[in-house]
Amino acid sequence: MCRWIAYSGQPIFIEQLITLPEHSLVEQSMNTEMNFRTDGSLMSTNGDGFGIGWYAERPCPGLYKDDRPAWSNKNLHELCRQIRARIFFAHVRATTTGAVQRANCHPFKYKNWLFQHNGDVTDFKKIRRDLQMDISPEFYTELQGTTDSETFFLLALTYGLQENPKLALQKMVERVKKALVDNGVDGHLNLSCALSNGQKVHTLRYAHNAKSKTQFYSSKSGWVHGAAPDAGSTAYFAEDNIVVVSEPLDRYDNKWNEIPDNSFATIFQSEVTIEKFMD
Repeated sequence: MCRWIAYSGQPIFIEQLITLPEHSLVEQSMNTEMNFRTDGSLMSTNGDGFGIGWYAERPCPGLYKDDRPAWSNKNLHELCRQIRARIFFAHVRATTTGAVQRANCHPFKYKNWLFQHNGDVTDFKKIRRDLQMDISPEFYTELQGTTDSETFFLLALTYGLQENPKLALQKMVERVKKALVDNGVDGHLNLSCALSNGQKVHTLRYAHNAKSKTQFYSSKSGWVHGAAPDAGSTAYFAEDNIVVVSEPLDRYDNKWNEIPDNSFATIFQSEVTIEKFMD
């Protein structure tokens, strides 16, 4: 169970979302308010690593990940103060599958694609081999870690993510559900994902046999605190910039629109399109 943000819009310094807001992602690594386990208990800390991925001047994203907690990493703060990007992802991890190690930290990268995930699947160890046998040889060589999230990403790539992201994710979900049945696992699948090719950002909110993870978006200005590129400490956040989050970065709920369960969203040129994901 994790927390993440995804940003698309005019280039901004990434500290304006990751480290500076009242309830920034770094703050959420210490104190989340909406990260609930399947049994309903709150998982308040996300200290099992973090990662940032960003698109700036090149088509392929930069990536920085570490298996230490975000709250204690000074390098993260220094990078966030210096990097300005038009699309970026950030993720703090609370492990459900896979060891605490850098290879298991999000986002995951393949060429110009980024993918990050909050959620889990029941008894991944029982279905892992079944699922990974379906990953094509082209993408299987990219497998580095032991998380369900990375397996989901590589399966989606196998099923055509680069050509049709929604259809590929639908095929991935059906394959995971089949693996649960085939391996006698009476369980759930929970997916709150963000992915990008550097042009569009897509998000998915979906759950099978579980309550889905929260997901919100906002285009409101005036609540992100930080330094503008050329002026003091003024907020720099235009109305055509879109942020998607696991939970709001401040306490002002009217600035956030909840993305419904079973939704696939596309963000492109300041437009947010939300479609039903699975029939």
